Amino acid sequence: MSVSTAALDPSVCAPLPVLGQDVTVPLVTGGEVTYAALDYAASAPALQRVWDDVAAYAPYYGSVHRGAGYLSQLSTDLFENSRRTVAEFLGCRAEDQVVFTRSTTDSLNLLAAAIPADCQVFVYETEHHASLLPWRDAQVTYLNAPRTPAQAVETLERALADRDPYGPALVCVTGASNVTGELWPVRELAAAAHAHGARIVLDAAQLAPHHPVDIAELDVDWVAFSGHKLYAPFGSGVLAGRADWLQAAEPYLAGGGASRKVARRADGGVDVDWHTTAARHEAGSPNVIGVYSIASACKALTEAGFDSLVAREQELVGRVREGLAEVPEVQVLSLFGDDAPRVGVISFVVRGWNSSHFAAALSAEYGIGVRDGLFCAHPLVRTLLGSDPQDPGECGAPEAEPGERSLNAIRVSFGAGTPDEHIDRFLRAVAELVREGAQWKYRTEDGRCVPDRGEAAQV
Repeated sequence: MSVSTAALDPSVCAPLPVLGQDVTVPLVTGGEVTYAALDYAASAPALQRVWDDVAAYAPYYGSVHRGAGYLSQLSTDLFENSRRTVAEFLGCRAEDQVVFTRSTTDSLNLLAAAIPADCQVFVYETEHHASLLPWRDAQVTYLNAPRTPAQAVETLERALADRDPYGPALVCVTGASNVTGELWPVRELAAAAHAHGARIVLDAAQLAPHHPVDIAELDVDWVAFSGHKLYAPFGSGVLAGRADWLQAAEPYLAGGGASRKVARRADGGVDVDWHTTAARHEAGSPNVIGVYSIASACKALTEAGFDSLVAREQELVGRVREGLAEVPEVQVLSLFGDDAPRVGVISFVVRGWNSSHFAAALSAEYGIGVRDGLFCAHPLVRTLLGSDPQDPGECGAPEAEPGERSLNAIRVSFGAGTPDEHIDRFLRAVAELVREGAQWKYRTEDGRCVPDRGEAAQV
């Protein structure tokens, strides 16, 4: 998978309107500034279009699937039409199912509960914990971090060829790293998996917001992603793909909606006839607003011209990388090398700085929100930092004091709603902090680096 911007002019695509774009925040040095949200990889701001669509629907809120009233029927139509919209957005095949969940994590845990009992799972150590950890009841092979896309394919092919016994197998892989933003060779990995009789699930949490995802074109068996990274509010996600394992598995949750018929037996027990559609794994009252917001985001991205959005984002990626390269103390983290295509997710460390201290200064002194830590991808970040797997450090809670080197990194991420000014301010702030130091004193409080309530730093 590659991203080309040669045929497109990024200037024709303006940032999409998002919530919070005019929010101002206080600076410890005095005054206020418009907040620069550069933590899209954690949660992207909701598109204004999505919020407007939800607000327009809210007065018509009603229960779905079982209500006879007009609002219930309208909500049911909206819910099921949203399923069709998501299927179109993902290029689903005619026989694929779209199951609505709470998040990518929920989607992959659902699939983990549905795999055959003797299934072997293959997952790279480079995965986000949502992809790395759900397979607790399976025989799991963890693959070492590859250093090139070709090596990723070769590593998988060897592991699949050597598996014993030869039975059902599942490969789990990210589409774009939540740490480096690098694109993985999904189509090639899918071909390798299928050549060895395995299936493949794509964690598209970081890919879907930045790049078109087509299940049929990539030839993957399932795709999982989260609404809150796709410019929709929190609390909704998707698992889309092949239906057979999902239909054969016990419902993810037992309850109303998943059951088609329930009857008492003469012996006092209960017989249950479960749905074979997506409803089988959607027990309980669904998050209709969350589902509708995902569908709205899918429509908004499609109508805005995804190719133009990709082109503009790639221009921003180039500017960030060029700006960081001008600061010798900055080391950008990469698995596949500088030339690897990537989305708007870039992690780095700054020589002589604790990553939490640097991120705190960006926020307190410049109004810039980034992320520091291990990004729920501990093995990968430790590999990239060259540290021992047993070294301390955890997501968002570094052990080092301000000014000391930490075992964590800083992540800047952006997307369809990012203004040019936010990128310019970020690059200027990085250069100034490295050159001049922080203007304020900081301390560690409850595992976080925060501005000291005392005096400014002596610089």
